[in-house]
Amino acid sequence: MYLTRIDPGEKMYRFYHLEIVPGLFGDWGLVREWGRIGWRGRMRTDWYDSEADAKNARFGL
Repeated sequence: MYLTRIDPGEKMYRFYHLEIVPGLFGDWGLVREWGRIGWRGRMRTDWYDSEADAKNARFGL
């Protein structure tokens, strides 16, 4: 899921990227990336025991 928020009046050019990925040991990761459009941004991965748990966490944001 890729989202953007653009408001030139507030000089706001942001992006948000959420992705669910499989891990090496049967776990699932929710990868979150966010930042200013055109810049590198920040990334965080939270790990869950099942794909369903990762999906629930994504929709809970």
